[in-house]
Amino acid sequence: MGEEDKVYQEPKKDKQQTLGQFRVGLSFNPSNNKLVNEIKTKAADLIDLIERNKPIVTSDNLGALTPLGEEIIRLSILAQDQIESAAMWAVKAATKS
Repeated sequence: MGEEDKVYQEPKKDKQQTLGQFRVGLSFNPSNNKLVNEIKTKAADLIDLIERNKPIVTSDNLGALTPLGEEIIRLSILAQDQIESAAMWAVKAATKS
C-alpha cells in the first residue's frame, strides 16, 4: 500500500457532527490514516442508524414509554456502546507499528 492510500481529507470543522461521528471521534486522526477514517466512518454510520430506531419521547405522551420502548432504548444503548468499543480496538489494531 502506497503512502497516498493512507491519506484522507479531514472533515470540515464547521460541519455539525452526528452522534456517531462525535462518539467515535471522526475528526481526530492525527496520522491521516485512511483505514482509521474508514473504520470510524463505518462505526459512526452504524451508531447513527441505531439511533434513528430509538423511540422518540415527546411531550404529547408525557414522556411515558411502553416496556417495549424502554427495551428498544436499552438494547440500542448497548449496541452503540459495543460499536464504539469495537471502533476503538480496530483503530488501535490499524495503527500498531
